[in-house]
Amino acid sequence: MDIPEFLFEPIVRAALTEDIGAGDITTTVCIPAGTTASATVLAKSPGVVAGLAVGALAFRLLDPNARWEALAEDGAKVGAGRHAIARVSGDARALLTAERVALNFMQRMSGVATVTARYVDLVAGTKARIIDTRKTTPGLRVLEKYAVRVGGGVNHRLGLYDCVLIKDNHIKAAGGITAAVTAARAQAPHTMKVEVEASTIPQVREALACGADIILLDNMGLNLLRESVEIIGGRAITEASGGLNESTVAAVAATGVDVLSIGALTHSAPAMDISLDFAE
Repeated sequence: MDIPEFLFEPIVRAALTEDIGAGDITTTVCIPAGTTASATVLAKSPGVVAGLAVGALAFRLLDPNARWEALAEDGAKVGAGRHAIARVSGDARALLTAERVALNFMQRMSGVATVTARYVDLVAGTKARIIDTRKTTPGLRVLEKYAVRVGGGVNHRLGLYDCVLIKDNHIKAAGGITAAVTAARAQAPHTMKVEVEASTIPQVREALACGADIILLDNMGLNLLRESVEIIGGRAITEASGGLNESTVAAVAATGVDVLSIGALTHSAPAMDISLDFAE
């Protein structure tokens, strides 16, 4: 589940630049240069921890000598109360200036991991896997999709470049499912899968007939989902999408679909309550 630092360092640098601007005026005028401090990172709401390495980097970019001690790992589950998940020490000015950026990343990523874990638990006992979508915060996709994996989910395509996904507007613009799939097969790399969105049984049959690798069953009721799964019969991967939430996901998984794509994992996840408490 590890994420290479080179993927998120530019994101953290950009966040620090946004927050600090010409300088942290409060810290500069209040804290003498050379002051050192230590602090504890506390998770204060139940959930799944994610983003510790990202938070650590925010401090280290402002103080290369900062010492970070992780007291938990990404994927650790914490209950209600105050749970120490890391300690950091170093230049007090650097710690204060990086605090908000570090916490923002950890809170956001832990929130995504927590929501994902709840959905994964809800479909336990079925073959269905919980996957994310491209409904991510602009600029933070690599972090949010990593957090989905930490929560036990699986990533859908990372962007527009790593899967052919023919949706309703592509079908209209191309002149139909068969025309769109035929064009995709002729031009896309042979290693790339082709996914087709279908919202009716005739569309399911057409997508299957023209050789779609994955059929996205869009906004279908339970009866249509079950019928579609039966028609496809394992000849393509089935993906249910549209309107899925915590009250419906178990019933949808029970229809026999292979994966459930849920935008709410990233676009609606509430932040975990995480704080930084300085020692006296």
